[in-house]
Amino acid sequence: MMVWLFASGHAADLILGVLLIEGAWLRLARGWGWGAILGLLGPAALIVLGLRAALTGADWWWIALPLGLSLPLHLMDLRARLAARR
Repeated sequence: MMVWLFASGHAADLILGVLLIEGAWLRLARGWGWGAILGLLGPAALIVLGLRAALTGADWWWIALPLGLSLPLHLMDLRARLAARR
C-alpha cells in the first residue's frame, strides 16, 4: 500500500489536505487573514506540488515551476513578518 501511496502522488495529496485543514484552522480559530495564511502555507503547498510532480514522473518543468515560485512567496512573507516586528 505504501508504494502505491507514493507512486500515485497521493502521499503529497494527503499533505496538501493537512495544509488546507491548517489554513482553515488559522482562519477560523485564530482569525488570521488570507494574506498571512497564504504567506505561511503557500510556499509549503508549492513545494509539495513539486514533490507530487516528481513522484508521478512529470516533466522537469512541472517540478521546477512550483519550487521556483515558492521562494518569492516565502521572501514576501518574510519581508511582511519582519516589517510587522518593527
